[in-house]
Amino acid sequence: MTKNEANYLSHLICSRCGNSHAADKLQSICTECGSHLLAAYDLNKAKQELDRDELSAHPGRQWKWAPLSPVRNKENIVHLGEGATPLLPLQNFGKLIGLSKLVAKDESINPTGTFKARGLTAAVSKAKEFGLSKLIIPTAGNAGAALAAYASRAGMQATVVMPDDTPAINIEETKAYGAEVILIEGLISDAGAKVGEMVSQGDYFNVATFKEPYRVEGKKIMGYEVAEQFDWQLPDVIIYPTGGGTGLVGMWMAFKQMLEMGWLESSKMPRMVAVQADGCAPVVRAFENGDAETTNWENAQTIASGLRVPNSFAGHQILKILTESQGTAIAVSDDEISAAQSDLGQTEGIFTAPEAAATLVAAKKLSASSWIKKDESTVLFLTGAGMKYL
Repeated sequence: MTKNEANYLSHLICSRCGNSHAADKLQSICTECGSHLLAAYDLNKAKQELDRDELSAHPGRQWKWAPLSPVRNKENIVHLGEGATPLLPLQNFGKLIGLSKLVAKDESINPTGTFKARGLTAAVSKAKEFGLSKLIIPTAGNAGAALAAYASRAGMQATVVMPDDTPAINIEETKAYGAEVILIEGLISDAGAKVGEMVSQGDYFNVATFKEPYRVEGKKIMGYEVAEQFDWQLPDVIIYPTGGGTGLVGMWMAFKQMLEMGWLESSKMPRMVAVQADGCAPVVRAFENGDAETTNWENAQTIASGLRVPNSFAGHQILKILTESQGTAIAVSDDEISAAQSDLGQTEGIFTAPEAAATLVAAKKLSASSWIKKDESTVLFLTGAGMKYL
């Protein structure tokens, strides 16, 4: 085994109280305070042994970064060709809103058409390594489809609980991969409650957002890719559609890891922007109020189903990242989202999901207020394909 095939996972650490947990024992949340767990790595050893450029040159897409993943044995990796998504210059749209260095990271080319594939390839791979056979998830739609696809490939049973008003294509896609689909009245939070009941009564393992430590490990690879695509100097601003916030947390973890290993050419970190729909904006409300915690958003409504998350289990960490990065949080309307979808299609030939279109609205508003300067490099995350909402 070469050094670039080694694995540097060390332990798991609580995001709130800092309590350590064993990495090679099945874990869900912190046994001390009930907060979410994050993977920790021996970065000093990785710094000495890993060759950044050799890893970067590897053709393995998302899993070329496996030494910095939680999966010990590469034979347990369950993949469908995810990752290595392109950065697309948005010159036409950028000109309209006054930003000369606007680019989009197009996650729609991932398996199942969204960035959810990144997190679920990691979660299912680690579940395989632990010998699990029955996985369950609450979802607004796309995460359920991704779990179903990867579970099918791994020979596992997947159960997906989703609101009964989830877009029909998500329901049918999830069923097509062989998953058991349970529809409930209400929101993803209600689906989460149902999953909790089922887990307490059966032998399921819950892979809900931040209820296990591994989905965020898949999402963090977006951060490694952004650094790689910017020649190891990070952009000025990253705008991210935030429901559960897994990708925002994961990318910030990745940036910190790369900084500690000496992989970045500059210590300057991007300003992180969390975008939510104004019909469901718990992070925006807490950020504007200066709160350290998010609270539940009542009567959540938006056409962007992935943003209809009344409260993130990692709300406290999202707020901390926004403050640490000197970033911000912004809410946008459904009408603005729909208009932005049309604008992007007509100026750049990209039909993106409503969650992703929210980032376009945010960029326009932040440019108009001069929070983003004209020549600042700005990355929008287009998290899914618009066709999944037809």
